[in-house]
Amino acid sequence: MKLGLVIDLDVCVGCHACAVACKQWNTSGTTGALSDYEPYGKEPSGVWFNRVRNFEVGDYPNNKTINFPMSCMHCEDAACVTVCPTGASYKREEDGVVLVDQDKCMGCNYCSWACPYGARELDKVSGTMKKCTLCIDRIYDQELEPIDRQPSCVITCPSHARHFGDFEDPNSNVSTLVRERGGRTLMPELGYNPTNKYLPPRVARPVPTDDVKIDLVSKVKNWVNKAISK
Repeated sequence: MKLGLVIDLDVCVGCHACAVACKQWNTSGTTGALSDYEPYGKEPSGVWFNRVRNFEVGDYPNNKTINFPMSCMHCEDAACVTVCPTGASYKREEDGVVLVDQDKCMGCNYCSWACPYGARELDKVSGTMKKCTLCIDRIYDQELEPIDRQPSCVITCPSHARHFGDFEDPNSNVSTLVRERGGRTLMPELGYNPTNKYLPPRVARPVPTDDVKIDLVSKVKNWVNKAISK
């Protein structure tokens, strides 16, 4: 079994609901609490497992804003696990989820420096490294209904841009999406083999130029005049 996420960049609206839901759930989760630093000060900050970047692609008038959620990729060959001197960072054999043992972590930052995705954050209060757990305490909770055994970010997403499943199952929802939509990994050239995949934005239709708009307006006016004259 290889659990992970598929994120559809075509429908993500950048609302940050996934980040907020992640923060709320994991504050009381396996690696909680997630500290905040001067939340009401001039430079508020804190520990977040999920962050949303924004990029502008294309040239006006055919440009488009891409909202790009980033969290731990749960790589198959995770560099963060390799460099950890205490064995605090480890990858579960049963489902491929990468976790941090808070009792072993000494906050040396080696794993953070090794991660090319910026997915790890040092909690200054606890002095330990924290990251996305794929809501490990939620997806295996037998007290929850099956539909609720998903990461909080997936359940919360209002545009259904996030999907969770088993990539080793060719018939799972995530495998099907990757196959049908050409799902891609982030920076595959590094060789870490990220589990999470991204669905690329669809090609947008060209926006009509001013000349085309004027021509369309003229046609509409002529049609209206003909309709009135009748």
